[in-house]
Amino acid sequence: MNIMDFNVKKLAADAGTFLSRAVQFTEEKLGQAEKTELDAHLENLLSKAECTKIWTEKIMKQTEVLLQPNPNARIEEFVYEKLDRKAPSRLNNPELLGQYMIDAGTEFGPGTAYGNALIKCGETQKRIGTADRELIQTSALNFLTPLRNFIEGDYKTIAKERKLLQNKRLDLDAAKTRLKKAKAAETRASSEQELRITQSEFDRQAEITRLLLEGISSTHAHHLRCLNDFVEAQMTYYAQCYQYMLDLQKQLGSFPSNYHCNNNQTSVAPVPSASSNAIGSSALTSTSGLGLTSSSNLPDLKECVGSRKARVLYDYDAANSTELSLLADEVSDACVRRSLCHRLTDFPE
Repeated sequence: MNIMDFNVKKLAADAGTFLSRAVQFTEEKLGQAEKTELDAHLENLLSKAECTKIWTEKIMKQTEVLLQPNPNARIEEFVYEKLDRKAPSRLNNPELLGQYMIDAGTEFGPGTAYGNALIKCGETQKRIGTADRELIQTSALNFLTPLRNFIEGDYKTIAKERKLLQNKRLDLDAAKTRLKKAKAAETRASSEQELRITQSEFDRQAEITRLLLEGISSTHAHHLRCLNDFVEAQMTYYAQCYQYMLDLQKQLGSFPSNYHCNNNQTSVAPVPSASSNAIGSSALTSTSGLGLTSSSNLPDLKECVGSRKARVLYDYDAANSTELSLLADEVSDACVRRSLCHRLTDFPE
């Protein structure tokens, strides 16, 4: 019975305190009651903490988007994390592309130029996928986890103590209001006693909150170290990717030149005249296809590699009288400049 009486009295006291705070808060909003202002240093600390929280959340969320662009995958990882279970392992985008390339290259035949190139590209993509996994794991451990710990740990404690400080401030101002309204000596004495108690509790809570907020500077220093770790992880990742692609480029470049001839569509600049009899503007040029000079001007070309037979790769209509019109697969005797050799497939005499 005594326990029940105590609980009822405590419940009534709590309800009275809540009502008193609500009245004080409402009157402050209406401009009908005075409000105790926090000191400037504490206000600055509170503002700094709130700013840190907002930007930390934004950086953390956008980093997650950078590391895992797929929102469904992020949701899945979040659910498994909350269930304290490991998410099933799946191929990431580079690994999946690499597997497709390897399968296609195997289907086309590793002995063919295209099939061999696909397999090599696929193996490189899978290496990039592995590097991508390492970047995600390292960044999550050294960068995202500390940021999340601040949001879910340190800042929650700060927010809790800040809320408590707000309540103690409302209790203090409510006590001041009651003291002003007290007229009887006995009521005034009771109000003064209440004011001393609420002032003491407010000062104590303000000090606790201030100490917590001053730790924000240490949080910034810690996050700076984490940021350096994140940058180092990115440097390692991009350096690996660059090296993988550089090696791949060298491997593809070792293929015979006729594997690449159809992809080279660059224009050829005119050949400068070498003497008064030089051909000038009638030099070998090509803008939309392959062009060869007429046979009467061939001796004047200094960079000629000699007359030989060559097969034309595709049709070309002469732009003027100094050029030849050619048909695809036509075999022609022509003086071929070295710079155009990659456009023709040599045909044995």
